[in-house]
Amino acid sequence: MLKARELSVVHDRTSRIGPDDILLFCTFRNEDQRLPYFLQYYRDLGVNHFLMVDNDSDDGGADLVADQSDVSLWHTKAAYGAARFGVDWLTYLQGKYAHDHWALTVDVDEFFVYPFCDTRPLRALADWLDASEVRSFGAMLLDMYPKGPVSAQPYQRGDDPFRTASWFDAGNYTITRNHHLRNLWIQGGPRARMFFANKPKQAPALNKIPFVKWQRPYTYVSSTHMLLPRGLNLVYDQAGGEKTSGVLLHAKFVDTFSTRALEEVARAEHYGGAVEYKSYLDREGADPDFWCKWSEQYINWRQLESLGLMSKGNWA
Repeated sequence: MLKARELSVVHDRTSRIGPDDILLFCTFRNEDQRLPYFLQYYRDLGVNHFLMVDNDSDDGGADLVADQSDVSLWHTKAAYGAARFGVDWLTYLQGKYAHDHWALTVDVDEFFVYPFCDTRPLRALADWLDASEVRSFGAMLLDMYPKGPVSAQPYQRGDDPFRTASWFDAGNYTITRNHHLRNLWIQGGPRARMFFANKPKQAPALNKIPFVKWQRPYTYVSSTHMLLPRGLNLVYDQAGGEKTSGVLLHAKFVDTFSTRALEEVARAEHYGGAVEYKSYLDREGADPDFWCKWSEQYINWRQLESLGLMSKGNWA
């Protein structure tokens, strides 16, 4: 794979991966503030080994990651957009190290929530999915935000972002079917409400398939929104029933957001030349106040299930 040549090894600890280990794959750039909490959150959830790609950070975050005994780290200066927004780098690593493992693929600002996550580790979910002969697990991306302007809520290195960014939209979501790849396409939430009200079809996709029993032929097609082979995309019951599903709490909107938006517009490495970030800057200078009278404050996964944003299905 040509994109593999763009990666250089910083620390390879993959020899420590056990046959039943749950693996996490992630690409990051300049995430020093988020990384301590991110790593601890997923360790507590049950991730055994992290395989991470540093896209040329200059804020010290890569040094933190490199010192972790449960992390294998690669570095690249190559263009994020030209690698299908990091997918090509991770696909190479997944093909080499994740075969026959449950693999979680997330960004540093995404936090996996699934039924019974407060009492059952990821291994319990993986074992149940194996017993049910299920190979992939869906989760809706749920944008979280503070009450008031994003910049008014200080976020310190290592903090739990949901202490301040604890609100979300319970409704205003739309679902369409992608008949070619067989997945559901979910849009809506605060970003659609604030930035894409006049162009809803351009709002960010919220459907994700982050947890997969990986096999070498597998590949993500567009971020973690959909996969090949197509059968892996059937993570929701499309005939009116319910399949077990989760949520990715999205901690994008903390007080570092304005600086990040300006940087990403300048880099133009995200989808459509960073068109999403340009939309943010065009409205309120990337310092939005998403809160409204319909906002809900996050409590736990059971609340999200009662609102219909995830489901425990038949996992009792």
